[in-house]
Amino acid sequence: MNIFTHEPRLKVFTWHVHGSYLYYLSQGNYDLYIPVNKEKSEGYYGRGETFPFGENVIEIPAGEIKTIEFDCILFQSEKNYMTNQFEVLSTEQRQLPRVYVEHNTPEGHPTNTLHIVDDPDVVVVHVTHFNKLMWHNTTPHIRVIEHGITRSGVEYKGHLAKGITVINHIEQRGRITGWDIFEEVRKHVPIDLVGMGTSKSGGLGEVLHPDLPQFLSNYRFFFNPIRYTSFGLAVCEAMMVGMPVVALATTEYASVIKNGDSGFINTNIDALIEDMKLLVEDRVLANTLGIEAQTIAKNRFNINRFTNEWYEVFQYAIQLNTIDHD
Repeated sequence: MNIFTHEPRLKVFTWHVHGSYLYYLSQGNYDLYIPVNKEKSEGYYGRGETFPFGENVIEIPAGEIKTIEFDCILFQSEKNYMTNQFEVLSTEQRQLPRVYVEHNTPEGHPTNTLHIVDDPDVVVVHVTHFNKLMWHNTTPHIRVIEHGITRSGVEYKGHLAKGITVINHIEQRGRITGWDIFEEVRKHVPIDLVGMGTSKSGGLGEVLHPDLPQFLSNYRFFFNPIRYTSFGLAVCEAMMVGMPVVALATTEYASVIKNGDSGFINTNIDALIEDMKLLVEDRVLANTLGIEAQTIAKNRFNINRFTNEWYEVFQYAIQLNTIDHD
């Protein structure tokens, strides 16, 4: 239960950028208003049909946005911040309390890239501590809100003696998502690939988000070959099901996965291949590691902690805006 239920519901305007993240964000005690246009262009998809959004995710025709009063604006991409806000928000709305959630690591230099937000009145939220560490943030109001996910009720089975990787467009994204690593691993270990655009890369294609936990639960382990992006929600979901995770010891994964306890983590690909072979052969070991992974997920990716922290950030941005305009 949200600890802020006695407070009035906030009206937050944002864009539909990352559907699964928006779904988990929508579990909080606030209303999310998202734009939709006839073209269903990027960020303007509306609710869509993939995610079981509740009534607090409200579609607004793009042309009507300027007529509605909001409490806060949430940017979720560079395009939202640099372009979209000037297309759909009024001058007054652009002066409202503003929050920018940074989903990604820097695409430029990994430590010296300036974050695009240089307005001291905007609160910047990073989704991992690693992201905050890498970005060169120049604004004073920086927060970290780690992922939170709901429990699906699905439990780990692991009867398929092979691994599963879930990454959208992995081949097109190349080394950053570890396409070359995945290609090498599947020469030695039976492993399936799912995600948008994966059917052209020897994968099984997209599995819709509501169906993903059940789909994952059949596999022996989850393999994450990503070198350098944020902590994937699919990894959180796999851990919550009770799957052991095998991953590179990079980004935030190094602080989440306990080597030999909840999965295997290493920068040595050959070592990881041997670990995966072990999991393929030993279902009991996989189950034991998966139990620990689930415990970590329940504690670290608690949905109430996540939505409460988001509520607090929205309130902080509103208070900051009030001070600035006094």
